[in-house]
Amino acid sequence: MLVPTIIMAILALIFFMLAYKKGGGIPVQGLRSAWQLTIQVIPLLIFAFIIAGIVPLLIPKEMISKWIGEGSGIKGILIGTLAGAIAPGGPYVNLPLAAGFLRIGASIGTVVAFLTAWSLWALARLPMEIGIMGWKFTLVRF
Repeated sequence: MLVPTIIMAILALIFFMLAYKKGGGIPVQGLRSAWQLTIQVIPLLIFAFIIAGIVPLLIPKEMISKWIGEGSGIKGILIGTLAGAIAPGGPYVNLPLAAGFLRIGASIGTVVAFLTAWSLWALARLPMEIGIMGWKFTLVRF
């Protein structure tokens, strides 16, 4: 997490300096907006990390090994795909959850399938996508 944090800090500093040069109170407005977003997101992050920490521990290691571990083969990839397709929530929920599964023995293939299906299919997102983007776009993207 150190390298991505440093990269984000550098980018934030660059954008802050660009906003400062532009003037017009943009840096202060940007900081206010960032603070409001932080206040909105922190509760979600806390609960998402709790879920991501607990869910993998609720599933017995033997079951993880059999169903989604290194020896699970295509079965593990299919389970990861299905789980990713129906997983609700955004990256704040699913990336920590995927990391938790990796830590307790899920195979890389299964976790890749989970994250790929979550980002591409996301069945929970379809109603909103259809409503905002329309049937045609959603069907083509899906």
